[in-house]
Amino acid sequence: MILRNESMNSHCSFRTGGLAQYFFIPNDLKDLSNFLKINTKPLLFLGLGSNLLIRDQGFKGVVIKLSNLKQTKIEKNTIWVEAGVTLAKLSRLCYANCLYGGEFLSAIPGTVGGALMMNAGAFGFEFWQHVVSVTTINQLGIVFKRTKDNFNIGYRHVHAQHSNEYFINATLTFNQTKPQKDIKQLLDKRNQYQPTGKASCGSVFKNPKNYFAAKLIEESQLKGVCIGGACISNKHTNFIINQNKASSSDIINLITHIQQTVKSNFDIDLELEVIIK
Repeated sequence: MILRNESMNSHCSFRTGGLAQYFFIPNDLKDLSNFLKINTKPLLFLGLGSNLLIRDQGFKGVVIKLSNLKQTKIEKNTIWVEAGVTLAKLSRLCYANCLYGGEFLSAIPGTVGGALMMNAGAFGFEFWQHVVSVTTINQLGIVFKRTKDNFNIGYRHVHAQHSNEYFINATLTFNQTKPQKDIKQLLDKRNQYQPTGKASCGSVFKNPKNYFAAKLIEESQLKGVCIGGACISNKHTNFIINQNKASSSDIINLITHIQQTVKSNFDIDLELEVIIK
């Protein structure tokens, strides 16, 4: 299904953003591959849009949403999962099949594809700790099998040795014999300390080495500060809330204000976790 001039505010958790020139939801991998073989426009792959901010000017190209790529297969302590599967579903599926160690995924509002792209994590655990191999597809629609060795993996970043490839599935292992954490307790902890249910992207900034971004922002007296309809959360200062029909420019201006203030106070550069397109 290909749409034209699709508003991105309903596809991103910030609930803002301009129009995608083209918006494509492939039925399956074959459908995706066939489309890429004839496409000549810039690409943006999309999961839940929970770590993404689209500028007010929109995206001049094709946004590809992988929500139909949601198959899973389990064999012993290994699970094969497509990029469109949500992390909450993956966590529940693993737990139900005694594949322990993925409980932390329940607290991350994203998809497997997004988790692969940025090495998503929570509560001290990271997604790529469980990755054995991945399948990617390039801009020409050619599919590749890649091992973990093909990627440079770090805190909230994954750098591929092969450029212009996109994640479409992964094989994961979970070897623990008992649950790492209780899923309900993790969700309760998240709800206690994070502004869940609000229009936001989760953590805006990565934690600098030996520091917490939220603490730096709070100690800069920025809690509750707003620009336009965008406000720094009173509950967790590394969250920006779309409180009153914020534009993407409101959010970007607030991000810049935070970075400049923290730099002035602590001489620390806050690096973005959210992706701006």
